[in-house]
Amino acid sequence: MRALLEDWNNGWAEVEVSLSASDIDRLIALLQMIKADPDQHFHATSNFVGSGGIGQITFQIQQPDETDNLSLGGLAIGEGASIRT
Repeated sequence: MRALLEDWNNGWAEVEVSLSASDIDRLIALLQMIKADPDQHFHATSNFVGSGGIGQITFQIQQPDETDNLSLGGLAIGEGASIRT
């Protein structure tokens, strides 16, 4: 698993996460775990090599009183490509 933090120099930033096939399986299992047990959470944690970056990402169930500030998008589409249905 690899994560990058890109500063957009406008007050916003992008977090890019790259996953191996086994990382995807583990992420799905952990998401299913917190869905079944909303009191749980889990982390993706840095190896802390280098001068800085993303230290940790926490995954947890969103509380009912917490306002959305992010949404999930669809697949990336190349120029001239069509969406598969």
